[in-house]
Amino acid sequence: MKKSRLTLFIFIALVLGVVAGYIYNTYVFADLNKQLSTASTTIKSIDKNIEALSDTTVSAYKDLKLQRIAQVKLQSQATDAREDKLELYNILSKIFLNLIKMIVAPLVFTTLVVGVAKVGDIKAVGRIGGKTMLWFISATLVSLLLGMLLVNLFEPGKTMHLPLPDSHLSTGIKKTALSLTEFVGHVFPKSFIEAMANNEILQIVVFSLFFGVATAAIGEQGKIVIKAMDAFAHVIMKITGYVMKMAPLAVFGAITAVVAKQGIGVLSTYGIFISEFYFSLIVLWSVIILAGYIVLRKPVFRLLNSIKDAMLIAFSTSTSEAAYPKVLEELEKFGCSNKIVSFVLPLGYSFNLDGSMMYMTFASLFLAQSYDIHLSFGHQLSMLLVLMLTSKGVAGVPRASLVVIAGTLAMFNIPEAGLFLLIGIDPLLDMGRSATNVLGNAMATAVVSKWEGEEVGTQIIKE
Repeated sequence: MKKSRLTLFIFIALVLGVVAGYIYNTYVFADLNKQLSTASTTIKSIDKNIEALSDTTVSAYKDLKLQRIAQVKLQSQATDAREDKLELYNILSKIFLNLIKMIVAPLVFTTLVVGVAKVGDIKAVGRIGGKTMLWFISATLVSLLLGMLLVNLFEPGKTMHLPLPDSHLSTGIKKTALSLTEFVGHVFPKSFIEAMANNEILQIVVFSLFFGVATAAIGEQGKIVIKAMDAFAHVIMKITGYVMKMAPLAVFGAITAVVAKQGIGVLSTYGIFISEFYFSLIVLWSVIILAGYIVLRKPVFRLLNSIKDAMLIAFSTSTSEAAYPKVLEELEKFGCSNKIVSFVLPLGYSFNLDGSMMYMTFASLFLAQSYDIHLSFGHQLSMLLVLMLTSKGVAGVPRASLVVIAGTLAMFNIPEAGLFLLIGIDPLLDMGRSATNVLGNAMATAVVSKWEGEEVGTQIIKE
């Protein structure tokens, strides 16, 4: 119920932000927007005239350059005046963003260590663990890759044309963009403390992988560490819950600022983005069901029917964890043994969030498109790899995908402020990806059970 109230408050804040932003854009910023529009048009005209001049020594060229400098100064003054009036709204957003960034590193470390330590039992569990991880890794790659392909096909952010913040203008995107060599060199930390202090998510993931495997390898003593880490992870998740209570204020501030500066027309892009994302989820559902059909054959449709209520719970509460008891119950009715369900399903909540995976690439590249930042195919694949690794440490956290995206944007020189474009509509998107996560984990458990020779799908499901 609390999550439902939070979702309601966020939607109310979104609506209020749109109204407040419209008032600012139409009335408060009317003169400033006119100045900005005139200056922008004049600058483009001057640039064309400058390009038409072949001789840069003539006085006309110098006059044009002086005119351009004057227009840029006017544009800058109008922009600064507008930002000053929106300072309070930007502060609300800034506080929330800093708090989100505050919890990224400890959250990734603690939850990933616990998850990897459980996978460390792979020798004891034997082939079950191997088959489970094979499905998880394959499903993750397919989800991320499908999100990357579809967002490049639809290009929902192309119409935004958001200006880059000053910090990015000064550093330069091309100059600081990660090459493949730099990416590989950046993976391995020279100091875990330094990685934590600088929020170097990928380096924290690498250390967590080593730490988790080593923890599982030392046996009984390792169980003490796992228990402590699990408790610490729950503390961090509790903090995340506190932070999320500020989300409505952050949404109000962020949406007010966006609409005030961009105008009400910017919301049409949100409608396009939401519809294209849900279409992409339908495509992903089709892929998951097809993969399940190849293994399970006709019983896959019985599985879909049996978990429909659980998926509806996840959709309405925006969290797949709410559906966990129902999924576990239905999978055992479906014929999966308790041994496999108790191993695969919890692991799936850390390693197999198919809907969230697709959203991460879809949303990250949407933001890059919104700022007119071109990412090469190689950089997009690098982002896919980063998201695949970092996403494994945030299971069970409300709005977890935003946490991962926040930790990934800076690595690819995408302004972190773009995150606020997503906060307002995230509850609606979270519904779809939570339901998809339930489908993916249920399918994974049923498939592994079938691979283990169990007779799944033959029982009569009692309503």
